[in-house]
Amino acid sequence: MVYKITLIPGDGIGPEVSNAARRCVDATGVKIDWEIAEAGADVIDKYGTPLPDSTLASIRKNKVALKGPLTTPIGTGFRSVNVAIRKELDLYACLRPTRSYKGVRSRYENIDLVIVRENTEDLYAGIEFEEGKPETKELIGAIERLAKKKIRADSGISIKPISIKGSKRIVKFAFDYAVKHGRKKVTAISKANIMKFTDGLFFKAAQEVAKEYPGVEYEERLIDNMCMQLVQKPELYDVLCLPNLYGDILSDLCAGLIGGLGIAPGANHGDEIAVFEAIHGSAPKYAGQNKVNPVAMILSAVLMLDHLGEKAAAQRLDKAVAKVIAAGKSVTYDLKPDRNDPTAVSTSQMADAIIAAL
Repeated sequence: MVYKITLIPGDGIGPEVSNAARRCVDATGVKIDWEIAEAGADVIDKYGTPLPDSTLASIRKNKVALKGPLTTPIGTGFRSVNVAIRKELDLYACLRPTRSYKGVRSRYENIDLVIVRENTEDLYAGIEFEEGKPETKELIGAIERLAKKKIRADSGISIKPISIKGSKRIVKFAFDYAVKHGRKKVTAISKANIMKFTDGLFFKAAQEVAKEYPGVEYEERLIDNMCMQLVQKPELYDVLCLPNLYGDILSDLCAGLIGGLGIAPGANHGDEIAVFEAIHGSAPKYAGQNKVNPVAMILSAVLMLDHLGEKAAAQRLDKAVAKVIAAGKSVTYDLKPDRNDPTAVSTSQMADAIIAAL
């Protein structure tokens, strides 16, 4: 079988790590017809937008995409090209596994956590009112009348929508993932003791969904306590399900537990479409230097292979990555004990080593 997959190289370091991931996937033997699509700051002059309609059309057609990092340009209609892709395609579930790899410097060992983050609602919905604007003053007046709460006149306001539908479908995704991957527990996380009608609604919806999965343990934690729990005893947790903002923050915390964003893969799922991407940025100052760590992008491709049902290939590639990192020889500078180690290899050379280890 040949899979038709959209490949968005990205900008900054994107093309380098995307090419490394593509070569590694091709080396597994899985047959893929890559359809190249463009996005990011580098294509604005060409298309008049960082997110061309043709790129979205390609993803909608192929249902699966592998995307390199993208720079969010200043002065366009997009707060973030990455966020725009998720919203346009209703990719409501952000999946971010974090697992320890022997050979990566970290204060922790044996971390194996999965973040499931809601992607479309919460404070990232982009409903904001700028300080001093007439509509902001009007909104402040309405809130004071309706809620009987005083708001300072020089305030900016962000709206935090959390719906039953949005909450239920992200929690269902977390439980379905747990069942499919043999996970034992789902922890829902919010700040429901303070935000009772938004975060409280998230917990209420999660409780209803949890009843449909009696074989998976369900529990709840408050976000501030959860941060402390993960630092003190991360081994007690498994799949973590969160609204958008908390999920963004906690996924970086969990990446820190395993050594950083350089080995943290990601995926964004909708009901029919999935886009796989490393969660680190485009690091434009390193563009074209062939020196950055490609592991997060390669592990995102591992998630893609698993999604396609190519589990054997996914496991082989994951084991090859782990083998190369553990050996510590053919790794990029950031994976060396000394970042100035002259034996550090390039992005493409590390991909070569992973391919050789398959």
